Amino acid sequence: MVQVEDGEIWADDTGGDGVPVVLLHPGIADSRCWEPVLAEVAARHRVIRYDARGFGKSPDPTASYSPAEDLRQVLDHFEVGRAVLVGTSMGGATAVSGALNQPSRVAALVLLVPGITGFPDLEEPELTARIAELATAGDMDGLLALALETWAAAGTPPDTRAAEWLRAAIPAWFTTYGHQRQDPPAFPRLGELRMPCTLLLGEKDLPKTVHCNEAMAAAIPDCHLVRLPDCDHLPTLRAPETVRELVLAAAGRADATATSG
Repeated sequence: MVQVEDGEIWADDTGGDGVPVVLLHPGIADSRCWEPVLAEVAARHRVIRYDARGFGKSPDPTASYSPAEDLRQVLDHFEVGRAVLVGTSMGGATAVSGALNQPSRVAALVLLVPGITGFPDLEEPELTARIAELATAGDMDGLLALALETWAAAGTPPDTRAAEWLRAAIPAWFTTYGHQRQDPPAFPRLGELRMPCTLLLGEKDLPKTVHCNEAMAAAIPDCHLVRLPDCDHLPTLRAPETVRELVLAAAGRADATATSG
């Protein structure tokens, strides 16, 4: 466990040399979402992954916390001076905020269907209301069905692995509510990012998310945009080969730069 402000989180470090790769999971799964790509990346690079508060093996939060500040404390704990940040959805938002807060510590960004703070009209009020209705009724099966329909549209029923990830993550939506504070707006500051960045979007994701990802790629200087027509909000499950290629390419370039520097 890594001690963070007013709490602790579970983290794993494979060890190894070179610029570490830090994996940040989405709000619809915990760090198990990296299993389809972990072995190959860890065979070549040091990999650090962790469960955000309330997810996976990390305890529920009991006090206010910032995801970007938790990321900083994880890097400090493992004495990481510079890393490749790979974030998906919620983890993408954390990676961007972390890069804006401490740009010298980020060698590259790989953003997979990322969220971001400060983007207008990203909320889905009807979806939020439906989630609240099902939660109030204690209808976990209904929540799972809604989540699969919303974020796993590219899957084929019963979509067992997606369902497993979602079912495990759903309780954290409620245990973190009121504790997680949103990091400052990052979207207006994307032009400040100067590290190499790759952004992957899924064409079968929510339309608002696709629009947000397109706007992010346009705002980040020299961002490499990858569009996957058959991908939803679970790219490590739908397109693990592509994700591995993007992560390995970014980490390889970071190692080469560090060696030449």
